[in-house]
Amino acid sequence: MQSKNQTGKFLTFEGIDGAGKSTHIAYVAEYLQEKLQKRGIKVICSREPGGTPLGETLRALLLQHKMHLETEALLMFAVRREHLAQLIQPALERGDWVISDRFTDATFAYQGGGRKLPLDKLNALEQWVHPDLQPDLTLLFDVPLEVARARLDATRDLDKFEQEKADFFAATRQEYLRRAAEFPQRFRIIDSTQSIADIRLQLDKLMDELLDSAQSAA
Repeated sequence: MQSKNQTGKFLTFEGIDGAGKSTHIAYVAEYLQEKLQKRGIKVICSREPGGTPLGETLRALLLQHKMHLETEALLMFAVRREHLAQLIQPALERGDWVISDRFTDATFAYQGGGRKLPLDKLNALEQWVHPDLQPDLTLLFDVPLEVARARLDATRDLDKFEQEKADFFAATRQEYLRRAAEFPQRFRIIDSTQSIADIRLQLDKLMDELLDSAQSAA
């Protein structure tokens, strides 16, 4: 969903920790850049929390320090507001494409689903921070909890979210799936238990469809 000043495209990658989404971000960025560079369009990769110098500083606090749930949610949206103002919106207005590793759906999933913050509070923050901007495409990488857990168990230096128990991730995953059902026009669910090669074939198809729609609208 584009804002009135947006000419670029905004893509987000979502999924519970261990879903494997980060494996595919660089691939999609390279695939799109190869297609778009002849039109003078850049593909910019970013992440949340983070994306700006201030955001990266707050990311370290958010991922490592325990805090009141409402403080956590407010900080997530504060980082997002800076991310939008400093990186996302200027890039889209230039006509560039932005890929973000997580966005507002993650806050609904983690702080709303996992931590049980009432969703009406998150809805209010979303309407305040970006009332007219949503991703053009959200890729939700979905796996059973046991698969995600096995992947995380092979990782060292887990952050505070990655250290959560199974019931937290079950609730987080459920909220992701609820959001996908609520906004089917922008969500595409990727079965992340597939091989990397099969997932990339699916991603190629989705990116080609997005490129075609962008070309048609130009």
